[in-house]
Amino acid sequence: MQPEKQPLWRSVLYPVIAFILVIGIWWGAVEFYQVPRYVMPSPADVWAHILDDYRTLWIGFQVTFKEFLIGFVLGAVSGFVMAVLMDTSKTVRGVLYPILIVSQAIPIIAISAALTIWLGFGLAPKLVIVALVVFFPVVVNVLDGLRSVDGDLLRLARSMGGTRWSIFRHVKMPATLTPLFSALKLSATFSVTGAVIAEWSASTSGGIGAYLMQANSRLNTSGTFAAIAYLALLGLVAFVLVILVEYLLTPWRNKPMVPRWSTRFWRK
Repeated sequence: MQPEKQPLWRSVLYPVIAFILVIGIWWGAVEFYQVPRYVMPSPADVWAHILDDYRTLWIGFQVTFKEFLIGFVLGAVSGFVMAVLMDTSKTVRGVLYPILIVSQAIPIIAISAALTIWLGFGLAPKLVIVALVVFFPVVVNVLDGLRSVDGDLLRLARSMGGTRWSIFRHVKMPATLTPLFSALKLSATFSVTGAVIAEWSASTSGGIGAYLMQANSRLNTSGTFAAIAYLALLGLVAFVLVILVEYLLTPWRNKPMVPRWSTRFWRK
């Protein structure tokens, strides 16, 4: 029995109500306690700063979004390929899996300086940092999905003449989609943080992270909150894009009848 789906209007209304509540509590607290503007600006102050410096913020948003998008795709693709290789070969899995686990104990900010020295101050170190944030969750989740496939189902597919490619495409690949998109949803927000860290350590082309650092150094709290608002917008856009791709690639999770166009993806 499938869980009851809530109407679309509720899916839109509830986040809007939550957003209004947060803004209202924030605004009310600042006004009621007479908080100095250099300590905590009101939503009106932040909005005024966004309007005054809209062009610079928008250009920075585009730069950070480019870094995020390319790095996110690189991390997701390389993580997926690595998980498939580790599932195919026990030797590869036994050698690489411990290395991957140990690598996660190293904070990204600790290697950002080294990446800047190795790769320079251009786009490359930023892409690597964002990709690293996405890489490990994708590898772990996809590998778990591949190893969770029922062995009897695999033996049945082989007995029916299925090749390694056809078994992967029609049996294993669908099993990876749910854990894959779970990892991508988490990484969509975490990788925004990775992009900011990358801009702090290797920024010569602007970006919201660089804008945030400049605003902090000038004690410009309105500018700081404006940059945070744009980063929140970037995280929201990233999360929605992942959900959209998930909806297109897994239509059977949302509708009892699969659209005709989607069956072509899985057709032999």
